[in-house]
Amino acid sequence: MSKWNLIINVGRCENCYNCVIADRDEHVGNDFPGYAAPAAAVGDSPIRILRRAQGSAPMVETTYLPVMCNHCDDAPCMQYAGDAIRKRDDGIVVIDPAKARGRKDIVGSCPYRAIVWNEEQQVPQTWIFDAHLLDQGWQHPRCQQSCPTDVFEAVNLDDATMAQKVATEGLKVLKPHLATKPRVWYRGLEKWETCFIGGSVSAEIAGVVECVEGAEASLSQGNACIARTLTDSFGDFRFDNLADDGGTYRVEVSNAYGSIGRDCTISESVYLGELRFTTLDASPSLLAD
Repeated sequence: MSKWNLIINVGRCENCYNCVIADRDEHVGNDFPGYAAPAAAVGDSPIRILRRAQGSAPMVETTYLPVMCNHCDDAPCMQYAGDAIRKRDDGIVVIDPAKARGRKDIVGSCPYRAIVWNEEQQVPQTWIFDAHLLDQGWQHPRCQQSCPTDVFEAVNLDDATMAQKVATEGLKVLKPHLATKPRVWYRGLEKWETCFIGGSVSAEIAGVVECVEGAEASLSQGNACIARTLTDSFGDFRFDNLADDGGTYRVEVSNAYGSIGRDCTISESVYLGELRFTTLDASPSLLAD
């Protein structure tokens, strides 16, 4: 049987909040019996946009991550709430607005913080995948319809086909250690989960500072070189997809003027700043550390 899954393209989100606004527009003041009570005009949104800023000027990268109900196959909220929460045959999890009334305790049962409390209606609520619209024949939820950068991709596939898609495209889920079997997947999640080390290379020749293009930058950990790259036309280099585990790395930059090394330990992305070769004249005589 086909079931709904949502794929989120990490890196495409520009924090425009169209998905949040579309969800609010759909549910604030609108009652959908059996699906959801009217959402409160004031309060938390079931769709949130998380923000991660990495590096430092001028090498700064900001990533936005949409998060919402994951519609887990082994949902902790269902195990906790009993018949107040049900999972449909198409994979969508729905909090029953009648059976869950007054159950503020259900909010804390989601390890993804995807359930919000509606004080006006006295019910816990979450993003329902716009099941009420899908049941009317819609091909995708409002978040996908309203997104200008194609962040969202709702697919209705059987589990075997979806598993093949996950393996082929390298899709990942949030907090996989929880083993909740989410149906919200992320493409390019490493952009959110990993760090980078970058820097800028310049040379001062006869008193004139210029960017150094084509210098070789190498990244080592321990005694092993794990990556190499060349500086671009601005003299910049960058190593991506590094674990944010406090690891220690060595960066070496070399060209005709010699070599410069830097050590760094990362738990967040690091911009090493300017690595400058200094020469008194046109002959390559290194005076950098």
